[in-house]
Amino acid sequence: MTIDNLDLADSARALADNEPAGTLEHAAAASVAITCATTRDADQARTALAGISPEDVRQAALALFDRLSAQAR
Repeated sequence: MTIDNLDLADSARALADNEPAGTLEHAAAASVAITCATTRDADQARTALAGISPEDVRQAALALFDRLSAQAR
């Protein structure tokens, strides 16, 4: 089964909308939403997310991406 990046983007955007601006959770979810909306597939999204800084946002974004990807399968 192929993971649809746009579905992941929608899920991440919904999470970001429910988190207060300025929080780590909001930054991570917004990063995943934008990345998934602008990449072709899960591998490309993961590669892009690996380049996010600062480190705490990168780790949170990758963890969220993994969680959303697992739910999409």
